[in-house]
Amino acid sequence: MVVQRGGMLVGLVGKTNVGKTTFFSAATLVEAERENRPFVTINPNEGIGYVRVRSACREFGVKCQPKYGWCNGHTRYVPIKLLDVAGLVKGAHRGRGLGNKFLDDLRRASVNIIVIDAAGSTDEEGNPVPPSSHDPLEDVRMVKEEFALWVVSIVKRSMSKIRGKVISGSPVDAALYEILSGLDISRGLIKEVLMDLSLEKSPESWSEEELIVFSRELLKKGKPFVVAANKIDIPEAEDNIKRLSTSLEEPVIPVSAEAELILRKAARSGLIRYEPGDSDFEIVDESSLTRAQLRVLDSIRERILKRYGTTGVQKTIETAVFDVLGMKVVFPVENESKLSDKDGNLLPDAILLPPSATVRDLAEKIHTEIAKKALYGIDVRNKRRISLDHVLKQRDIVKIVVAR
Repeated sequence: MVVQRGGMLVGLVGKTNVGKTTFFSAATLVEAERENRPFVTINPNEGIGYVRVRSACREFGVKCQPKYGWCNGHTRYVPIKLLDVAGLVKGAHRGRGLGNKFLDDLRRASVNIIVIDAAGSTDEEGNPVPPSSHDPLEDVRMVKEEFALWVVSIVKRSMSKIRGKVISGSPVDAALYEILSGLDISRGLIKEVLMDLSLEKSPESWSEEELIVFSRELLKKGKPFVVAANKIDIPEAEDNIKRLSTSLEEPVIPVSAEAELILRKAARSGLIRYEPGDSDFEIVDESSLTRAQLRVLDSIRERILKRYGTTGVQKTIETAVFDVLGMKVVFPVENESKLSDKDGNLLPDAILLPPSATVRDLAEKIHTEIAKKALYGIDVRNKRRISLDHVLKQRDIVKIVVAR
């Protein structure tokens, strides 16, 4: 079985100098330039992060042999792609700052995590200021509005093309889908938004406000956001997080990207036992740590882990993937008796699929040739034959039966 890699991309977006790149490094362990100043990140950083799901191996008394990610015997870490782009400034849709480059970089992302300075210790340009000097709620609003105005600008630039399509008989949703195809938003969703807003008429007759409302609603449904309220180690963040949680539609997750990065690096060096998302860590050998290192670890445990449960980095990613997008993990196998591939590797693949994905979609994800030859699936847990149109559930184990 050759599983096609690629798939889902999660974007990291936000005002400059709020900890986006620290969040990215903490989630991926990719070394990226970080400094306490605006516009350190110019070119996007891309790396592999993970989402967790209860492994299937324990219930069958076997040990997973993942091709990608890892399994600790009870939790499977499934890889996803993360993209950290240059910081956003107000007016980016008009080309200010790194402008449209930033927005274009995020076209492929299925969901975007808005990283903010929850302590309010950076101004709107990303310059350091005393905590609570700036309202982080404004930073969330700014990001969402810049995205919407960017879509507005795309539609406006293509208005003559849209008009021509509509005059020649194309439905409005088809005309818009063609010019917005780079956003990876389905025509069905565009049609749904148009109907919800009663905007079936041609966009050339829309008011400016109708165009903005359309763009906001399309992004809300097609490119949703999760808010990572970073810098919870600064006391002023706590009240802001409460206010953010009650003021925003999006999930708001308390985060200390710096703490997660410290723990991940310490674990990689063998100083502590810790995996992403754990609520605590274990020091391997206290004598191998300096007093300063022990103080830092103790501070993370007391001020972050005991107070918030986790550093929030893993929780943010999983909220985006599972709660907001509704993705599910499915385990495909070739030998349903041994739970293996043709080489004998046990539960080697864990594939992320959208909520409505079927056996046919799983086959397509594995390989286009398998999808062409697929006859039906087998639900391995109950040895039941399932059709290609059967909608899969979280943690299903499936064999695809193909024509010879």
